[in-house]
Amino acid sequence: MHKKELHTAGKDLEKAKKVLVLLHGRGSTAEDILGLKSRLPLEDFALIAPQATNQTWYPYSFLAPVKENEPWLSSALDLLGDIVEDLMEKGFDSRDIYFLGFSQGACLCLEFATRNARKYGGITAFTGGLIGESLEAENYSGDFEETPVFIGTGDPDSHVPVGRVKRTAEILNNMNADVSVKIYENRPHTISENELELARDLIFN
Repeated sequence: MHKKELHTAGKDLEKAKKVLVLLHGRGSTAEDILGLKSRLPLEDFALIAPQATNQTWYPYSFLAPVKENEPWLSSALDLLGDIVEDLMEKGFDSRDIYFLGFSQGACLCLEFATRNARKYGGITAFTGGLIGESLEAENYSGDFEETPVFIGTGDPDSHVPVGRVKRTAEILNNMNADVSVKIYENRPHTISENELELARDLIFN
């Protein structure tokens, strides 16, 4: 199960106006994803990056049946819920809470936000989609109230099919999110400079 091991950067929570929760990909670390702090305009943000046990949020593909990724998936979702609850207890409105993830972390932040939809500051998913062999509408609830969401992905991508990205965008749009999707032909499984530019313009402007 995942421990509440949080790495931080940016402003102290007591002085920050906004908070960005960053989720690393499979095999990576919280410190790696915090490296994006120099690539985005985050001067007013406190940054929080939880560390996954064994550097993996859940053991199998995000396209596997959900039960195969348990109890790790639920543990990861609960961890995010705890982080958000803690922030709101400290006085942050959900509108001041942002999420960013890459690959497995992108899938996780999309899944958490869509299961707990409300007005967030913004969601940036670098190559990800909602989790599960099939997507069950009853898993998702709430209203995003036009939360801006950016999803970038390659076509093809070695881990995330474009069809799942498009279906994810459709579900979020139906829940009143303001979703922007950018598909890059033959882009490797990485974060491109253009994706960072779009995140700056669409989410962190």
